[in-house]
Amino acid sequence: MNTTEDCDVAIVGAGPVGLMLANILGMYGHSVTVLEALDDLIDYPRGVGLDDESFRTVQTVGLADAVLPHTSPQHIMRLVNGAGKVILVNNPQTDEFGWERKHAFIQPEVDRALYNGLSRYDNVRVLFGHRVEDVVEDTDAVTAIAENVGADGEVHRRRIRARYLVGCEGGKSPTRKRLGVTFEGESPSTRWLVVDVNNDPLGTPNVFLGADPKRPYVSIGLPHAVRRWEFMLHDDETEEQVTDPAFVENLLAEHVPNPSSLEFIRRRVFTHHGRVASHFRKGRQIIAGDAAHLMPVWLGQGWNSGMRDATNLGWKLASVLSGQAGDALLDTYTDERKDHAKAMVDLSLTFGKFIKITNPIAASVRDAASSALNLFPQVKSYFADMRFKPMPRYHRGVLADPTTRDSGRARPALTSRLIPVRTANTKVSPVGVQFPQPRVTSRDGANLLLDDVIGNWWTVIVWGNDPTDMLPQDSIDKLTALGARLVAVVPETQRHWMERSADPRVLVLGDHTGRVKKWFDDRPTPIVFLRPDRFVAGACLAQDAPATLDAILAAMHFTRRPSGAAAPQPGREPVDAL
Repeated sequence: MNTTEDCDVAIVGAGPVGLMLANILGMYGHSVTVLEALDDLIDYPRGVGLDDESFRTVQTVGLADAVLPHTSPQHIMRLVNGAGKVILVNNPQTDEFGWERKHAFIQPEVDRALYNGLSRYDNVRVLFGHRVEDVVEDTDAVTAIAENVGADGEVHRRRIRARYLVGCEGGKSPTRKRLGVTFEGESPSTRWLVVDVNNDPLGTPNVFLGADPKRPYVSIGLPHAVRRWEFMLHDDETEEQVTDPAFVENLLAEHVPNPSSLEFIRRRVFTHHGRVASHFRKGRQIIAGDAAHLMPVWLGQGWNSGMRDATNLGWKLASVLSGQAGDALLDTYTDERKDHAKAMVDLSLTFGKFIKITNPIAASVRDAASSALNLFPQVKSYFADMRFKPMPRYHRGVLADPTTRDSGRARPALTSRLIPVRTANTKVSPVGVQFPQPRVTSRDGANLLLDDVIGNWWTVIVWGNDPTDMLPQDSIDKLTALGARLVAVVPETQRHWMERSADPRVLVLGDHTGRVKKWFDDRPTPIVFLRPDRFVAGACLAQDAPATLDAILAAMHFTRRPSGAAAPQPGREPVDAL
């Protein structure tokens, strides 16, 4: 057995979640070893939908330009009945997080971009052909024992000792099984045949979900002229039968003039699963992505839910590894991610049941009800704008309630009886949800995305004022220890004046679109404490800021930075070690 090799984090699985987590940790300066059993990345399409939250994470790790060529923004979904009549359209127009709400994408190319991005970091490596056969955990570390077949045909064993191990190895995750947690949910008995082809024979963009009671189907236009079909299989149809070329050509006969001329990528049978692990962490072992939750494909949220896991977990691991936070911070990963993952699983299962109705009478009732509901503009826009999708809102975790300043919990509503709250346009709390990403101007450029300017660590955003004038020195000292960036946002008309008058430590941004002003105008919370994952940890009036900050620091189990440790460098790529 070879000598033990050390790193901060061992990641099992070089799928999209493992690769993104490795990029995040590499960006923060931590050493990572990714162990992948296969000899290379998977080269066939799986996921086909990339949402704005995920693209914001791609942007954070500096890979937006590498990913964009493999996407089609503004991917529209149309639900049609057996007669081809459109009964529902999903075409959200919002760009509140800086990107279109929905993109089609080619997963192998995007995964490859994530993998290539790791070459920027000397502290990150990917070991292909290494299957983890055993894991040993002690009080200080966890050791993965991996086997690799060398060029000589001999089996070689490697010991990778890390402070934490993250299993990102898919739905059959050995890491999850080692943790002994339950994997609750259901696996509907219906099977589907997925067919991917090159040189799209239709050439039409977007998505059609065919709610045809004879055989529900999906037809998806993807980037790089790839077309995907999915067909629901009947119980009496065997896998051998449905993957036979003649059977597939017969299925496609209603979709393509000449199915026999298609250039097939793959024909594969799969079953939908809807499951969520009871816990995402035990000791020094953690699970993410499909290892933690499996969901049906209907809303395209499997890949994106994994990205949310990596986004949430990455900064927390970095905080613990740097000594900035205690190990208990990692418990908030399950607290924050599990409920939303379950909500997405439940919604996907429900949506699937709506689509795959095969009883003709029930399908007619569904179609008639959908047509009637479409007569109501509010109902129609509810589906068109994708407001049925539950956005992540954290109620427990690294949060401070905006009314009570309770640590670790945040109610969804503002309940203070102060006049600024009673007269506000909304009583919905901004704490626990993502902060928007408008475009701003700064001394360094115009019309810039907010995240590109403020960097990738903690940020305090204040509307219309210098944060150092609103916060006592003790709070400033704590924010300095946290490595937080102080930001003042003002109307563009005031930016040059504020740049001359603000404390040199404060980044001044101009709101040339008015979108930041509107956000603060609607909410009586002129001070926002923004986490590295762009979620709002706290938001309050100026006089409540010190108590709010203390509650946030308590929730993240904050410790003063060890003497001599480097502070994060917001906005740099790669970021220096914490």
